[in-house]
Amino acid sequence: MSGPRLVLVGPMGVGKSTVGRLLAERLGTGYRDTDDDIVAAEGRAISAIFVDEGEEFFRALEKAAVAAALAEHEGVLALGGGAVLDADTRALLARHPVVYLSMDVEEAVRRTGLNVARPLLAVNPRKQWRELMEARRHLYEEVATAVVSTDGRTPEEVTQAALDALELKKA
Repeated sequence: MSGPRLVLVGPMGVGKSTVGRLLAERLGTGYRDTDDDIVAAEGRAISAIFVDEGEEFFRALEKAAVAAALAEHEGVLALGGGAVLDADTRALLARHPVVYLSMDVEEAVRRTGLNVARPLLAVNPRKQWRELMEARRHLYEEVATAVVSTDGRTPEEVTQAALDALELKKA
């Protein structure tokens, strides 16, 4: 099978980038983040894209970035928190090993500090985060080969749990 060794999905602030880099290191492969791809292609932050162009425009960019990364990248791939909203993206993910990194709202509050530039959490962050998770949790679970809780765990512990869940060894 071509494509990523594994794909990470989950909500914003769950640690996909941190764990993704650690997984890539442990597996001796490359790391790629579709949010980084979008920022590089657009030359501006995701929050600026949301403000200037709106969520629909961003989601179209995200869909294209995910499809390209799934076709091109052979290492560890991290997707933005909302990438699973697109049905075509979920269909593409069915062909790949996917780890859903989960966390509860208290952990999200602790990690994000609720003061970072998160365009979808601008007003009443706790309530917004809960609503986002209610809308997305089943989608993360739908695409997941494995679910790994990050609550109360170090990035190294989450990395090991993801490797164990997929029974991956260094190439």
